[in-house]
Amino acid sequence: MENPPKIWDAVRRRWLVLTPEEWVRQHLIRLLVERGGVPPGNVSQEYPVAVTGRDGRPCLLAECKAPDVPLGREVFAQAVRYNSVVAAPYVLITNGLLHCCSSLDRSTGRYAVVEGLPDLSPFLGI
Repeated sequence: MENPPKIWDAVRRRWLVLTPEEWVRQHLIRLLVERGGVPPGNVSQEYPVAVTGRDGRPCLLAECKAPDVPLGREVFAQAVRYNSVVAAPYVLITNGLLHCCSSLDRSTGRYAVVEGLPDLSPFLGI
């Protein structure tokens, strides 16, 4: 039996089995860190990915799926269920090919689509 391919997770500092979903997760984290300015220490990967602000509260929750998984109502509903506990102002779903981000209006409990990645700098203090 062959060993499955692995990928180095720089945030958790360990090797992980490279599943299609893990590939998407690692690329999203790299995007958030390199382009979004998110400090690696503010990323939690305990399925789903969460980004915390400088106050320690989550500011983005991301649900990652394999590239062959369509991003539909079921995936969004799953992310919203996770966010009912986390209470991040932004929810992102991605399959590595497509990203869909929404912001939560806490007064109504409704989500609105956000164009591109949200600006997390006000939460991060950068």
